Amino acid sequence: MSAASRDTRTLVSDWIDSWNRHDLDGIMRHYADAVVFEANTVVLRWNRPDGRLHGFAELRQHFQRGLDLAPELHFELEDVFTSPSGYATLYRRDNGNRVLDVVELNDEAKAIHVKAFYLEEQP
Repeated sequence: MSAASRDTRTLVSDWIDSWNRHDLDGIMRHYADAVVFEANTVVLRWNRPDGRLHGFAELRQHFQRGLDLAPELHFELEDVFTSPSGYATLYRRDNGNRVLDVVELNDEAKAIHVKAFYLEEQP
């Protein structure tokens, strides 16, 4: 495993741990101010047909709503895939749903563009 892969795995492990502790500040430290986030959950929760949120404040509100909707939320990391510009992480939710997040990082290793893919519909 390369040093970059180890660094990415450490970054993702910290992100997963923050979710599992329901630590919203810890979760959000992984995102850039100008982040663009795309997911089916955005369509369902915010009635946005394109599924996109723009910026740190919108994403924080979305994640807070997700934590509120799932008080037993827990993620299990399955795998991390790396690329020069970011990574993809595959994980399983407490409800059994599998999720693949494709993340583009900026120069500060903060997520600037994220697409979340769900195996099954996620409220």
